[in-house]
Amino acid sequence: MTTGVPTSSPTTRPARPRRSRVRRYLPLAVAVWLVLEIWLLTVVAGAAGGPAVFLLLVAGFVAGAAVMKRAGRRAFQNLNEAVQRGGTPSSRRGGNGWLMLAGLLLMIPGMISDALGLLLLIAPVQRAVGRLAERTVERKLRVSAPGTLGDAFQQVRIHRPDGKVVPGEVVRERQDDGPEDSRRPLTP
Repeated sequence: MTTGVPTSSPTTRPARPRRSRVRRYLPLAVAVWLVLEIWLLTVVAGAAGGPAVFLLLVAGFVAGAAVMKRAGRRAFQNLNEAVQRGGTPSSRRGGNGWLMLAGLLLMIPGMISDALGLLLLIAPVQRAVGRLAERTVERKLRVSAPGTLGDAFQQVRIHRPDGKVVPGEVVRERQDDGPEDSRRPLTP
């Protein structure tokens, strides 16, 4: 029976796109991270006791929530000031995104994530991570193939609108020779 779909022989398979290294190794990295977190929690529980580990985890969660609340307030205040002056939010108070990430890492149960969250609370570390992330994104955008999403971002970044108004008019030529009232308005 034919369905209009071409059938392929069992020997020829369509070429699947190659997975990136990140997509290939990310599940393995997450599994290793979880195993290390659990192992470290058991080691600390053996040395300090279960209640102490529980209190550390609760303290990390509370501290992370406080950091995220503070970063959210700062971001909202920055946005509110920008709207009142009629501009865009400035990055002079930047780091809210990194503070929120630090709060999230503190809220995730585990000692390694808490240590990373505490590191991200330090301003020089935030700036260094920010510069590294910016360079990585720019490098990825430079090597992106034409027609990809990275190429679109590159074009948007290069051709930023500068606010100038270009005078002009749009001229439509009618292609149909039918009566002009063939298109009625939508409202009666």
